Amino acid sequence: MECWRPKMISVVIPLLNEAPSVLPLAQRLAAALDKIARDYEVVFVNDGSSDGTRARLQEICSQDRRFKAVHLRRKSGQTAAMTAGFDHASGEVIITMDGDLQNDPVDIGKLLVKLEEGYDLVSGWRVDRRDHPIRRNFLSRVANGLISRTTGVQLHDYGCSLKAYRREVLESINLYGEMHRFIPVYAHWNGARIAEVTVLHHARAHGVSNYGLERVVKVVLDLGVVLFLHRWAQKPIYLFGLCGLGSWLVSFIATVAAVTYRVLGLKTFVQTPLPLIAVTMFFTGVICFLLGLLAELSIRTYHESQGKRTYLVASRDNLSETDGRV
Repeated sequence: MECWRPKMISVVIPLLNEAPSVLPLAQRLAAALDKIARDYEVVFVNDGSSDGTRARLQEICSQDRRFKAVHLRRKSGQTAAMTAGFDHASGEVIITMDGDLQNDPVDIGKLLVKLEEGYDLVSGWRVDRRDHPIRRNFLSRVANGLISRTTGVQLHDYGCSLKAYRREVLESINLYGEMHRFIPVYAHWNGARIAEVTVLHHARAHGVSNYGLERVVKVVLDLGVVLFLHRWAQKPIYLFGLCGLGSWLVSFIATVAAVTYRVLGLKTFVQTPLPLIAVTMFFTGVICFLLGLLAELSIRTYHESQGKRTYLVASRDNLSETDGRV
């Protein structure tokens, strides 16, 4: 693989009520990043914290201009906070990590070494995870296995925030809701080369985790959205059309059964729910087809009104980005 060395590194860290952790985190980051022979910046994103996080960040940024902070007006969620960090980062490589001192900044060097081997995304794997064995570790393993099997992207630890990205990988991905954990999936589907390295994990030193059991439900629902967008976003009529055809098939079977009962004198139409099922499923099929047509119009409007392409270019030979455009 190619040997590639970025000149500038950006570390993006979303924070929510992490006032006790911010100062020691900044000190550990400076110690680790100073050992790497690259320019760097650290972009903290204060996700509407209600404790002293904002004041601590202002103090840190006033002492070292390589440390920067974005303060969101209200709590917007980890995905939105990460997106804000990406938008304000200027590095060729973007590192993400948590702000609760559980990720170790020392591992940033390990991620960069792997990234420079030619990979587009390197994900951390917390082999010796220091969290609750059932509420966090077991449920996390279940979620990781489910995502890997359904998406085809084999990673052991989707939930590990410590990851390294080439900037161009993130520029082709738009994040909404709580989709940050699926960045490796989007990147893989866009042709990115992905690797995984083991990283350290420390027990939480301050405060309480912002994650609960409801996270598993959110993962399952988000996974359904991701799979739908990947498989059907370009041709939604295929999905709605299949549902419509299935509804019409049920309607046809119910109609044949109702008529058969009537002809054989076994039951009249009012003595069986089959006619009602036939009519309901017929119109359900009609609605599915109409929804499919509306979805087709929407996806065409999305691409044409914004000038978005239905493909992604990896590289060009003897061509500029504007060649061939009309």
